[in-house]
Amino acid sequence: MIDSGRRSRITFPRHMKSYLKILALLVFSVSALWAQEAKKKNWTPPSYKIYAQTLSDKIMAAHPELISITFHGVPPGMKDTYTMFAGSYPDRIGNPDDPDDIDVMKLGVTTVDPRWHRMHDPIPKFVMMMPLRDKNGENCGLLVAAYRLSANPGKGEKEFYLSGIGIRDDLEKDIPSYAALFEPAK
Repeated sequence: MIDSGRRSRITFPRHMKSYLKILALLVFSVSALWAQEAKKKNWTPPSYKIYAQTLSDKIMAAHPELISITFHGVPPGMKDTYTMFAGSYPDRIGNPDDPDDIDVMKLGVTTVDPRWHRMHDPIPKFVMMMPLRDKNGENCGLLVAAYRLSANPGKGEKEFYLSGIGIRDDLEKDIPSYAALFEPAK
């Protein structure tokens, strides 16, 4: 409705004002969450593509059954800064690792995690968290493979375990050292 006074102004029905307030609050909340998300990073990758990112890209191209593959560890020159340093979700690079990620790295154990009933995972998946190994077979970080359940009908823990370990073991020959993962891609 438009007032016909000296000054023209637009007025909205009362319920419309409530909707606009809710919309403004929602936009502000989302902006605040994005800002908070940016603050959560514990490492900033170099401006160039690192070798580990090249390996991640290669794995994703060869394995369409995967949702993601990620590399985790403590970047050279840092201490106890466990982070994702390469992977198929570049916007997550630099995010701090969860305690279960750190356990895999410190203890050298493999975790087989069926996540199809988790509340905060929008896509049903199966996750393999395993120690990353270099060409000498030494544990040097964490490799996480998330499998798309819809692309793997009938598969269970054993099949996902064997597939994840196969991907990890195929990588060993391509990792001369942990530090090499952070070198510029060639």
